[in-house]
Amino acid sequence: MTTPNPLQNIRQDIQSMHAYAIQDSTGMVKLDAMENPFALPPELQAALGERLGAVAVNRYPGARIEDLKQALARYVNLPEGCALMLGNGSDELISLLAMGCDVPGASILAPLPGFVMYAMSSQLQGLAFHGVQLTADFELDEDAMLAALRQHQPTITYIAYPNNPTANLWDACVIRRLIAEAGSFGGLVVMDEAYQPFSSRSWLDEIRAHPAANANVLLMRTLSKFGLAGVRLGYMLGPQALVHEIDKLRPPYNVSVLNAECALFALEHADVFAQQAATIRAERERLIAALAAMPGVQPFPSQANMVLVRVPDAQKAFEGLKARGVLVKNVSKMHPLLGNCLRLTVGTPDENTQMIAALQASL
Repeated sequence: MTTPNPLQNIRQDIQSMHAYAIQDSTGMVKLDAMENPFALPPELQAALGERLGAVAVNRYPGARIEDLKQALARYVNLPEGCALMLGNGSDELISLLAMGCDVPGASILAPLPGFVMYAMSSQLQGLAFHGVQLTADFELDEDAMLAALRQHQPTITYIAYPNNPTANLWDACVIRRLIAEAGSFGGLVVMDEAYQPFSSRSWLDEIRAHPAANANVLLMRTLSKFGLAGVRLGYMLGPQALVHEIDKLRPPYNVSVLNAECALFALEHADVFAQQAATIRAERERLIAALAAMPGVQPFPSQANMVLVRVPDAQKAFEGLKARGVLVKNVSKMHPLLGNCLRLTVGTPDENTQMIAALQASL
């Protein structure tokens, strides 16, 4: 008699999935995950350690979480009529949105190539996912997006601003028309501003200036790129009624007291992180100029802390960089439009100099 296999209780589509892969970066210059490369200055490390040591870790998170929400509301100058909620990184917010919007016939739509979690959240929640290809130069294909919106009437449309992995900001006029189209059938549009510290524009200004036109828009950000990738803290804002409903799905204590205290500390020293972001933006331009000077290498415009670059042979360049101690992301197999592309995180000045030299040698 055969023993029943407990794996039969795990959904077949999940068994056929691959877990999110994290590259081993031991001993490497780590430029593969769009992290802020700067550590806290020693005096702030000591001050944060003292703060965290005094936190009541024997208690569930309480009023301090509300303190953080209020601090974030002040930090972003939360528009009137909007509310804000917290997530354990943006990834949790994306999952909660899929769960909350799982009504009969629901689906999720997003441009491709884009952030993998949009499609993954759809699959895990059992929703249809509709990907719409960008143009060859990574712009939104307005006609294709409008056609897909009209055909599928998705419950959620994701627009990353700027996009990952292409790092560009899309045309605001096109986005306005897509938001209006989604609004015509009651669809939500989620503006994902994960890379906002490095961008020249924010959709929050649009929400503030034209609240009625953005009544179906939620805006999502994270403190990961701000400089706290290890803290796992995302936040989402939008019309009070919408945020109130999604917030019901949040696990009661989804943000730990340590995470909250770290985030509060960072907001109190926002000027330090702003200076780091300014350095990263300057280094991004230096990196793009150096890449553009290499024969056969095409860097694409960036408004994030990464640069997408096309090389003659992505796998060869990736391996060459790795052999020289520099770890980047080979995105060339993620989507046909990304053929022979690498995604380079902008690091410290020294790290970027090493990466430029390693790439030149690898070519």
